[in-house]
Amino acid sequence: MTVVAELRDVTKAYGKKTVIDTINLQIHEGEILALLGPNGSGKTTILKILAFIENPTSGEVKFHGETVNFKNTEKVRLQSTLVFQKTTLFGTSVFNNIAYGLKIRKVPKETRDREVKKALELVKLQGFEKRPARKLSGGEQQRVALARALVLKTKLLLLDEPTANLDPKNALIIEEVIAAVNSELKTTIVMATHNMFQAETLPTRIALMNDGRISEIGSPTEVFGRLSKSLASFAAVDNTFRGNARVTSEGTTSVDVGNGVQIEVTGQREGGVSVFVNPQDIILSKNALESSARNVFSGKIVEIVDLGSLVKLKVDVGRLFVAQITKRSFVEMGLNLNAEVFIVFKASSVQVV
Repeated sequence: MTVVAELRDVTKAYGKKTVIDTINLQIHEGEILALLGPNGSGKTTILKILAFIENPTSGEVKFHGETVNFKNTEKVRLQSTLVFQKTTLFGTSVFNNIAYGLKIRKVPKETRDREVKKALELVKLQGFEKRPARKLSGGEQQRVALARALVLKTKLLLLDEPTANLDPKNALIIEEVIAAVNSELKTTIVMATHNMFQAETLPTRIALMNDGRISEIGSPTEVFGRLSKSLASFAAVDNTFRGNARVTSEGTTSVDVGNGVQIEVTGQREGGVSVFVNPQDIILSKNALESSARNVFSGKIVEIVDLGSLVKLKVDVGRLFVAQITKRSFVEMGLNLNAEVFIVFKASSVQVV
């Protein structure tokens, strides 16, 4: 099995803060490797090192068997490309954004035009060539950024939370593109994610990360099948509950997680399962909302954490749920400890592990 890139005892520190600690990792040719873990676990730092835009504090990085000299990365950087979570596009057309890297590489215009057209078809943005890139929706901009990376046909494609904060339609398109370029073009992909459902369905292997270290690595079946303490502790931060599932008369699944709380999920499952709800997928309100969402619970706020522009709330509805809202919404709703609130989330937002 060919190893595209390898980290050997790699550590990265910023001042006295160690972000990744003694990482050993091989990336195999043609695989999709997911770095799964909570925010701050070191996922993005590993991607930056593999993109050769950050140098390790200590340790060795190898690319196709050769040790990378971080004092001169000009040649090796052409073989790896990173798509950041927060998209930055040039103030020009979609076509010019995607063609930029090819132009820098002095690819002939005829070839540039052909490759940009292919990339636009792949990310389902045909006909968008002349549109101003910065006026597109967030999901469309992320697809442009992905297309801009794909046309370069680098040996290593790095994706930082590629579907974070996207609507379901754009997220699905990006996931389909990731799967397609891997299976059809045999592109080697490393992606950072905290989405457990995505990590269960997309990658060939998962590296589970916490506190700057890899706690375990294996196939999705291996990692999720044994529900290790590392996975459970990460998931517990983000609304993970263990319960008993049964199929409803409507064809969905109801999961009894205790204390009178029944969580409805899409699909059909039976028996013991773990369910996960991202705090960002929970809508919080002071009054009952008219919504098609299957999961509506009332409770009270028992903990408030100020995160600057965001506020994290712990709501007791029989089980404790964590929700995350903007500080502006928090102030406008006049929320405080022990306030009675409703939490709402769709059955399709619940991930079953």
